[in-house]
Amino acid sequence: MEAVKTVILLTLMTLLMVWVGGIFGGQSGMLIALAIAGVMNFFSYFYSDKLVLRHYHAVEVDERSAPGLLEIVRRLSEKAGIPMPKVYIIPESVPNAFATGRNPSHAAVAVTEGLLELLDEEEVEAVLAHELSHVRHYDILIGTIAATIAGAIAWIANIMQFGAIFGGRDNNSPNPILMLVMSIILPLAAGIIQMAVSRSREFEADAGAARLTGHPEWLASALMKLENYNRRGMLPEATPETAHMFIVNPFTGKDFSFANLFRTHPTTEQRIERLEQLRREMGA
Repeated sequence: MEAVKTVILLTLMTLLMVWVGGIFGGQSGMLIALAIAGVMNFFSYFYSDKLVLRHYHAVEVDERSAPGLLEIVRRLSEKAGIPMPKVYIIPESVPNAFATGRNPSHAAVAVTEGLLELLDEEEVEAVLAHELSHVRHYDILIGTIAATIAGAIAWIANIMQFGAIFGGRDNNSPNPILMLVMSIILPLAAGIIQMAVSRSREFEADAGAARLTGHPEWLASALMKLENYNRRGMLPEATPETAHMFIVNPFTGKDFSFANLFRTHPTTEQRIERLEQLRREMGA
């Protein structure tokens, strides 16, 4: 099922690029766009995870630099039955975390320095269990590719907006009004593509973390702390295209009333309520 969703996402991006190429350059533009889309599809599948880690200045750690963190990840990986992923720390005080990669054999987990400072060891373990649940269920493949596609769409929208304002006036130029309208619509399309990374995945990863640790309340406590902190401060390097990858939305503190229609995360209250229900079930 995940392979099918990935193919659909890549196909949508290809069709979009070809369509825009046709608007700008006719048949020749479509062929050029098709070639560019092919390269982007290949690149996003094999290298988009590296781009995300580089964007957030993530630094890989080893046994000497973070032995306790690696021990938690190793223990949870064994319980989840997946290979040990690479572990990264993001030099940023705002607490958050994400997982990336194309499959469990090529996965990475990244946490910020702020998360390690804010949470206690049990809460850190719960957050890592959540991210490893994403790895286990191949959510990271869809999430990483969706981030690349959303970024490509935002880039196309900027080009169309620039062309609409400063484009030529000859008969061969694209309609500036159409380009301006599409520059508004395309970012909304990016939001819809990110919603392809269903909110239900967060609930499933929360449940997976609760079962891995045996303590749903650990993750509930961690989510509450992360939510409260992110309401006060935003991750400086955060982008809308990668927001869905984090355990809590890095734009929590922003007042995006319209953007809430395209939320990539359930509310923290909903997630904690589900975890509390799971705690009662596990206790029974």
